Amino acid sequence: MYKPLAESCVQNQQVILDVLKRFFIEQGKVLEIGSGTGQHGVFFTAHMKHLLWQPSDLLDQHAGMQLWFDEVEHDRIKPPLELNVDDEVWPVTEIDYAFTANTTHIISALQTEKLFKHVANCLKQGGLFAQYGPFNYNGKYTSESNARFDVWLKQRDPNSCIKHFETVRELAGENNMQLVVDIEMPANNRILLWEKI
Repeated sequence: MYKPLAESCVQNQQVILDVLKRFFIEQGKVLEIGSGTGQHGVFFTAHMKHLLWQPSDLLDQHAGMQLWFDEVEHDRIKPPLELNVDDEVWPVTEIDYAFTANTTHIISALQTEKLFKHVANCLKQGGLFAQYGPFNYNGKYTSESNARFDVWLKQRDPNSCIKHFETVRELAGENNMQLVVDIEMPANNRILLWEKI
């Protein structure tokens, strides 16, 4: 089996790291939701040695990400958890941080509701949730490329789409999370940082 490679991870990992280093300051445990290839966990733990990284994804992703983790020479990445956003109970509690990249536009609106509910249940009070990806504002796309991307998403899966910032902010509020910062990122992406209150 060849080690999987996501070009998007290569392209965005440094700019995401630059943001996470500003906010994931204290020692703690990070739940990564939708770890995919596992590249983010490898890169981030190499530069943030105070964090214990808990990757998670559907079971069919685990073998590929384990090939990345097998090359790591530290013990700050835990074995990946099998996690489906639709699960009634997630297999983790009492986390200090949560992180997800390029997942919100893949999952459905209902699954996005479940995502916020589960993250809120997992996070300690004062814990932070960093959500990376494209979002719409005031009912509009932020770029022509995002509009084209959204068409592609819906053709691939009618339940997928770029979510509206106002919708996710409302979901966060319903789950006792408040917006800390909304940061513009390259390639028409954002990082939304939520705090459990």
